[in-house]
Amino acid sequence: MGLLTTTIGAYPKPDYVNLPDWFDDLDTSEPTEGWAEAMEAMGKDAESIIEKGTHEAVRDQVDAGIDIPTDGEIARENYIHYHCRHLEGMDFVNLTEKTLRTGNYSSFLPTVRGPVKPRKMFLAQDWKRAQKATDKPVKITMPGPLTVSDTVVDEYYGNHKDFGKAISEALNQEVHSLANAGCRYIQIDEPLFARYPENAIEFGVENLERAFHNCPENVTRTVHICCGYPDKIDKDDYPKAPRESYFKIAEAMENSSVMAISLEDAHRYNDLKLLEIFKNTTIIFGVVAIAKSRVESVDEIRNRLTDALEHIDSNRLIAAPDCGLGILGKELAFRKLKNLSEAAHSIET
Repeated sequence: MGLLTTTIGAYPKPDYVNLPDWFDDLDTSEPTEGWAEAMEAMGKDAESIIEKGTHEAVRDQVDAGIDIPTDGEIARENYIHYHCRHLEGMDFVNLTEKTLRTGNYSSFLPTVRGPVKPRKMFLAQDWKRAQKATDKPVKITMPGPLTVSDTVVDEYYGNHKDFGKAISEALNQEVHSLANAGCRYIQIDEPLFARYPENAIEFGVENLERAFHNCPENVTRTVHICCGYPDKIDKDDYPKAPRESYFKIAEAMENSSVMAISLEDAHRYNDLKLLEIFKNTTIIFGVVAIAKSRVESVDEIRNRLTDALEHIDSNRLIAAPDCGLGILGKELAFRKLKNLSEAAHSIET
């Protein structure tokens, strides 16, 4: 069997799913524009169109050899704001301009104008939709408290910690709804942990624990920590999180209740001594780049995984792409996943 494989979140949308997609314009100043109108335009066919696209995305991943696929986030314009649309207190009409990601760009964003809480549970239905496509266990993703607080404009709470606490309590309800429905892999995405490791240590991990509070033991509690996307494929000089960030937060993450941590390695190799800090935590290791058109060979991927196994037990290493695959397009995404799976499954454990 070799090593297990998984994906991180997004998969390229089929053409017939006519929804805005952040990956089509990563440099947009209005990342939430047009989604509600596109959903309305699909009318009564919206659910069947999204289900068809989701099933295609799941089957592609499975056909490429992925053991734990995601739903491909086909219904989402991006991984953060889709979730925020299901929360009370979020204003998607009267947007506010904000500078993001340590000053890298600015956007017009939803604005928090009152207490944040779930409008209704929705992710269990997203999971059920995807799980119908396969016998493999489908993983569902959601944005983390620190990341949400940095990607909307808060005019109610006044600080990241309190706002993040409210977000984490809303996420926790979705976690339990998913677990009760039968979902066994739940991932929270926290790229801001890499951007602001001091905030992650001060209150980010605490709010993450709130999001997973009382999560059943048979659910794998996963966190993905992204280092940043370019605005187009094959762009090398885009801003990334500092190289040392993973080391700064590793001990705090190892001491948390998180069971698996997804780390990027393909776009910029880590010092593999990083893996030795994790004595109990499973590492989901990024071994194919998600913003480069070059397809990594099976041998290249296998060699990097073999190097990693010098620093971590094989039963705690899972192979994956660095992050979501939306920027690659379907053909490149599938080829990369196929090579990833062949390499991971060929390793003797």
